[in-house]
Amino acid sequence: MTWFEALILGIIQGLTEFLPVSSSGHLEIGKQTLGVEAPDNLTFTVVVHGATVLSTIFIFRKDLANLITGFFNFSWNEETQYLFKIAVSMIPIGIVGVFFKDYVEELFNTDKILLLVGIMLLITAALLAFTFYAKAKEKDISFKDAFIIGIAQTIAVLPGISRSGSTIATGLLLGNKREAVARFSFLMVLIPILGENVLSVLKDDVTATSSIGAIPLTIGFISAFISGLLACKAMINLVKKGKLIYFALYCAIVGAIAIIWGL
Repeated sequence: MTWFEALILGIIQGLTEFLPVSSSGHLEIGKQTLGVEAPDNLTFTVVVHGATVLSTIFIFRKDLANLITGFFNFSWNEETQYLFKIAVSMIPIGIVGVFFKDYVEELFNTDKILLLVGIMLLITAALLAFTFYAKAKEKDISFKDAFIIGIAQTIAVLPGISRSGSTIATGLLLGNKREAVARFSFLMVLIPILGENVLSVLKDDVTATSSIGAIPLTIGFISAFISGLLACKAMINLVKKGKLIYFALYCAIVGAIAIIWGL
């Protein structure tokens, strides 16, 4: 992987992690387009995902500080309940991660990866389109809602299903407040991504570092972090304004192209 390929893929990861267009799907499209070798994939993916986690922590640093402070008051306050809701949302993805991780990874190794990504992008487009007609009830996220949103996050392990798109769309369809849904969607993913990266390192899955080189990895990390900051802020504003329909059109177009390309 060259430094230029790392720059492009880092930007793609940073933008698409937060915008509802599927980061995994776009990374696969980017890798196929640039001809990045498969042995480089896991190492680079771990690095750029770490960068987007860091950008999320930076954007929500005050929220995280308040949640942690409230939790250590050791009372059933609003902050403690919020953290427990995040924990509830992680149950479905935890089950998949423990029992079905190998099956999910096999999906990314299929020769028809672009065809799969294209079909899943069309599903993402449909889900986002439904939110255009959803009537927000302006209610707070309940424990039941958190679990259902967690199921939506689990489905997003499929390449082409947007994690932010599926979780935000699900939250909106359940009638939750727009800003609250965006905040919950971005905070709930921190531990699963960190956990996945740690497990990859502990299992010695990340073995291709030397084949990529320190410079491309550094460039990929920085580009993913900066583009992630910009995309995260933009996505919060877009959710508030209810403009996800434009991303539905984008996913439909890119999905159709990917299907044609992958046939």
